[in-house]
Amino acid sequence: MRTNDAPRLVASGLTVVRGPRRIVDNADLTLNAGELTILAGPNGAGKTTLARAMAGLIAAEGSIAFDSANLHTLAPRVRARAISYLPQGHEFHWPMRVDSIVALGREPHADPFSQTTAKDRIAIERAMEATDVGSFSARLITTLSGGEQARVAIARALATEAAVLIADEPTASLDERHQLIVMDLLQRIAHQGAAVLAIIHDLALAMRFADRVVVMDKGRIVANDTPVLALTPERIAEVFGISVNRVDTPDGPLLLPSRAL
Repeated sequence: MRTNDAPRLVASGLTVVRGPRRIVDNADLTLNAGELTILAGPNGAGKTTLARAMAGLIAAEGSIAFDSANLHTLAPRVRARAISYLPQGHEFHWPMRVDSIVALGREPHADPFSQTTAKDRIAIERAMEATDVGSFSARLITTLSGGEQARVAIARALATEAAVLIADEPTASLDERHQLIVMDLLQRIAHQGAAVLAIIHDLALAMRFADRVVVMDKGRIVANDTPVLALTPERIAEVFGISVNRVDTPDGPLLLPSRAL
């Protein structure tokens, strides 16, 4: 159950220009506490650029406010504590222990040369419990499966205990079972009070798990509504170039792609 809908991160008129192209064009987007927002769109629509701009990682025209404060006037450490960003692709190339990787999520809270505090340890344990990685916390990350590594990456982001979590394609390269596990986890995190934005390509997952779906096309937001209203067959045909059938199930509406247009 969602806890509240208070705005945490608000972008107004966000525009990112690269050469002659407007990668993101005058986007307005609000991320609310207690809500899982899924950002969908075809390749090249500007989803990752919008997500990175909202996290304050790249320059953009327009304004971004975190709890009504200008995001770009916040000190970098304060901003890192407010927004946790999970980039696309969570490959780990160094043989570090899982618990050490999760502990990296506490860096925004640490003073230089400080020791891990009791509060840090509680946050790390809570993040590992939420992602169900505690049973292999002593293993090297390079020995884990892709699904397990994905959960560790999310645990590291959760350990920050940020009010906003932005995840870029967290289900990429995962099998169906682990996609469902990760989406269920993101939904739970949101409904426990965080504002969560996830870029997802699978429209069926968006329909199944999102509280709100934002559809981008050619740099612009063309829909921002409940999944049923944002992902109509007509809009999917226009934006994604595919025909879908919608089937009502006990778990909610299900989208079944039928053919390319």
